Amino acid sequence: MSSTAPRKIGENQYQIDADSNLEMKVPVRIYADEPLMQKMLSDRTIMQARNVASIPGIVGHSVVLPDGHEGYGFPVGGVAAMDAEEGMISPGGVGYDINCGVRLLRSNLTEQTVRSKLKELVTDLFSSIPSGVGSKGAVKLTHSELDEVLVKGVNWAIDHGYGSSDDADVCEENGQIQNADPNKVSDKARKRGAPQLGSLGSGNHFLEVQKVDEIHDEEAAKRMGIEEGTITILIHCGSRGFGHQVCSDYLRVSEQAMEKYDIHLPDRELACVPNNSEEGESYRKAMFSALNFAWSNRQMLTHWTRNSFQRVFNQSESDLDMKLVYDVAHNIAKIEKHKVDGKDRNLIVHRKGATRAFPANRNEIPTRYRDLGQPVLVPGSMGTASWILLGQPNSMNLSFGSTAHGAGRTMSRSKARRNFTEDDVKKSLNDKGIFIKALTRDGVVEETPQAYKDVDAVVNVSHNLGIATKVAKLVPIGVIKG
Repeated sequence: MSSTAPRKIGENQYQIDADSNLEMKVPVRIYADEPLMQKMLSDRTIMQARNVASIPGIVGHSVVLPDGHEGYGFPVGGVAAMDAEEGMISPGGVGYDINCGVRLLRSNLTEQTVRSKLKELVTDLFSSIPSGVGSKGAVKLTHSELDEVLVKGVNWAIDHGYGSSDDADVCEENGQIQNADPNKVSDKARKRGAPQLGSLGSGNHFLEVQKVDEIHDEEAAKRMGIEEGTITILIHCGSRGFGHQVCSDYLRVSEQAMEKYDIHLPDRELACVPNNSEEGESYRKAMFSALNFAWSNRQMLTHWTRNSFQRVFNQSESDLDMKLVYDVAHNIAKIEKHKVDGKDRNLIVHRKGATRAFPANRNEIPTRYRDLGQPVLVPGSMGTASWILLGQPNSMNLSFGSTAHGAGRTMSRSKARRNFTEDDVKKSLNDKGIFIKALTRDGVVEETPQAYKDVDAVVNVSHNLGIATKVAKLVPIGVIKG
């Protein structure tokens, strides 16, 4: 067997051992069942993970989660932990859509009640929430107001009437990561981002109205306020053009600095700099600014979602019990404490298309869930289920406290456009009882459910490994897309 071929080391676990000939400093660990593994082998996912294993300062192993697929430099569904003192930070290890993430709202409405007004509700949501490529939000920000957003995150939105402090209590980092510095952000990023605050965007971003279809963990579901048969809302978006430009800017900075730091990599898309270098600290502060932009963005969309429900059902927010369950990022890098070879170490953990899945009693988990474990949100495609999971101790041993972020693509957008029509996709969704409003044909066709892996299979791998276990299955009934 070739040293580059993954070998099975356990149920749903594969490994490529470290190899000096391939410049790999640590093994690659892949978590997948056999069909998911074969999908990864059909593109550059495994090769990219192997390249990640060659980055100076990487520890433990380079991780590929069951939703893994080819990305820019790093595979999507990848996790890499670097020593915080001696290791690197890589813009490609976070990705272009910094703090692309998901948040889940619950309600006390039943499926029957919502179906009776589903088209009216989805139409109201679609008209209330700006979406599409380059879409602009409803807020005009001055230079100093944008600075406030970049520092305060979700709290900027709450201070301006978009929700309450209860929402911040159930966001990763409470929706405001410290040490963001707007001075490290380019004018170009500002110009792209300022008009887009409060917009959904395009691509795989969405807002879904869902019903709770199955409960698998009664205690965890009860703690989250999730009841079978009731309606939830899942919002998936990130930092828009702002985060994209921050990534672009610092990829160029990193590429130019690699010679200075004598860094040699098998793929320049992995461009990185020492975490504690001037360039590394500048990227981190700019990236943190984008994290805060995204949390504020999702908070504003939450406010307008609540308003739509109030209008359509003629009830107050409290009557509808529209509470935020959780908000989690899945494109992010930050310093965390992990045990490596039996010793606690400060690591900068890159999660690109990966969700934090900490077990109970980690201080990073919001107080409300700390003794339970971290809620994990795994969206599928617009025609398949999404899942609520619960972080478990095995995640700390296997994946630096991480699990999958979604189903993961298996088909390119261009191939989806060639193979499917808008009418076909809409009819398929309608046959499943799903009503969709989208701005463009491409917004429908590129996101056809057939372009994605089986989210249930992805979740089963996580559940069976004890990385993050099943709490509830959510099935879409209404979708809005750019």
